[in-house]
Amino acid sequence: TVILGTSGSQWGVLVEHLAGEDSAEEEARLRLLDAEAEGAVHQALLDRLTPLMEQAVGGHVSPRLIPFGRNEEEQYRILETVAGAGPMKGSISFDLTHGFRHLGMVGFLSAFMLERVRNLNVRDLWYGALDMTEGGITPVLELDGLVRVRRWLDALDRFDATGDYGVFAPLLIADGLPEDKANCLEEAAFYERTLNVRDAARKIGTFLPLLDDSLAGASGLFQDRLAERLRWARDRSNVAEQQRMLAHQYLARGDFVRAAMFGREAFVTRVCDDRGIPTVDYSSRRKEAVEAFEAELNEDEEKHPEERAVAYLTLTFIRNALAHGTRLHPPGRRKERTPKGAAKRAAADAIGDPIRLERELKSALDRFFR
Repeated sequence: TVILGTSGSQWGVLVEHLAGEDSAEEEARLRLLDAEAEGAVHQALLDRLTPLMEQAVGGHVSPRLIPFGRNEEEQYRILETVAGAGPMKGSISFDLTHGFRHLGMVGFLSAFMLERVRNLNVRDLWYGALDMTEGGITPVLELDGLVRVRRWLDALDRFDATGDYGVFAPLLIADGLPEDKANCLEEAAFYERTLNVRDAARKIGTFLPLLDDSLAGASGLFQDRLAERLRWARDRSNVAEQQRMLAHQYLARGDFVRAAMFGREAFVTRVCDDRGIPTVDYSSRRKEAVEAFEAELNEDEEKHPEERAVAYLTLTFIRNALAHGTRLHPPGRRKERTPKGAAKRAAADAIGDPIRLERELKSALDRFFR
């Protein structure tokens, strides 16, 4: 049990009814009561009385002095003290009750900092609500709802950074969603990471009907946000559009490799669609369709306007360079006059510049699907 308090906290209540086994303990106990009244409790005095507290509770007790949190430096010192006092593994519960209301907020933040720096699980948050005392009884509030809300916020941040739908599964299960349905999101994340858009959309499609009804618990607060992030998978009949939307999502989070890969796959799927190749035949006839399309780019400008050809080729050059980690060498001036040369120049200029790379990828997607 770790007990945190300031130099003016009511440390005396921990020892005022305990009898020390020797005169030194008794002297320290009385000194603590006096120091508390003057707001002058110090760590050495708490350390001297720790054995007395441990004897009373029959377990390990660690009283720690913290500052008042009056400025940034003191607030950081509180967080540092909490991080140093917590266990190295397992679960932890926090009692956030304190006379200084702002320390409750610092304690709340401390609890979840421990989840990160110590890989702990915050099991419970408690707050003794003195202002709600009735008939001599003061309720202790369980703030687990805030725990779940904070975890949802964290999951949304992680998803927006990585695109991993699996971060939502344990939160949905905790709020009563069937485990097999929630796990569809984890499977969808795997399929999407392996560029298998059809199976990713199929798994998300199994989950989506659950969003037509209100979700329980904290999940209900974030239901619309979750539905928005899964929107790309709703129209399973248009694979090219799904791939295009995913390309834009990865581009927004700065994942240029996946943005280029999904973008080019969207182009190729559109080529297959334009040639009447059924979805079930993509795997066997995809290469044939791409080769025929690329052969036509320089031969039929009416069928394939230069703007569309340059968009496709630019994305192809970028995708290949990023996937293989190779540099692109700009073409000679004569070759720049062809769609292939113009595309290679644009791709070569973009590879080494994040701003230009993002712009070229977005421009290529917009031009091809215009």
